[in-house]
Amino acid sequence: MAVPTDFDQHATGYSLPHAYWLAKAAELAYQDEAAIEEQARAWGFDTVRHHQTRFTPPFPLQDTQAYTMAGDNMIVTAFRGTEPAQIRDWLSDSTTPPWPGPARTGYVHYGFAEALESVYPDVAKAVSDLRTGDQTVWFTGHSLGGALAMLAAARLDLEEPSLAADGVYTYGQPRTCDRLLAAAYDKGLRGRTYRFVHGNDIVPELPPEPAFTHVEALRHIDSAGRVQEKVPLVSALTDRAKGLGAAAFSPDGEGIRDHLMRSYLAALEKALA
Repeated sequence: MAVPTDFDQHATGYSLPHAYWLAKAAELAYQDEAAIEEQARAWGFDTVRHHQTRFTPPFPLQDTQAYTMAGDNMIVTAFRGTEPAQIRDWLSDSTTPPWPGPARTGYVHYGFAEALESVYPDVAKAVSDLRTGDQTVWFTGHSLGGALAMLAAARLDLEEPSLAADGVYTYGQPRTCDRLLAAAYDKGLRGRTYRFVHGNDIVPELPPEPAFTHVEALRHIDSAGRVQEKVPLVSALTDRAKGLGAAAFSPDGEGIRDHLMRSYLAALEKALA
């Protein structure tokens, strides 16, 4: 297997090449609108819609940004992440108030829910408008963007099932919801969600358990580029100990280095090679 050179709009299900291209789409969400449009069209997606709003939540987060690109065979919505230092405090705060989950199922982290709420109507409308045929629909995102991708997919599945996503790929996603919503999500989107965690990435360890949990379908990428469906017990304990140390959010620390989008792409390229 080698690193693919073209975005395959006919891809379905799970594959490393598809994971790589959706990671590239997640990376592109960090760029400005002109750069997003140019790259999307180079990949064969002829229509792009941007989703952006500003709001003032009780967290150090000022806006939500995402884009939807549509081609003849595929629609991709990618949510932008944020710097870990900007969300560190509320990722670590176990007293954050809950927000009711989609279709009143369980609850989600207040900050993630408010961030998604600010753009969700526009995202859902874009998917509905642009799905003119039998295109597959995919959600992707890195860091905070991964949490928003997962929650957007949950809302479509539970509230607007006719628009349900064909797949969700996230990278360095934090925990987003309680066990009740996670169970409902896994029931509806099992086999369509793949949550990548690279090395000792600290962000997927937050917000803290047991209030918040992860959905299924973990794909752990180790330093050798091996992709595993479960983290070996010894590795998991070692990674957790390293990641949650006093310097967990240090820019020079392993927990943050492994969280960077470029680190995920490099690991996927190594896995493909």
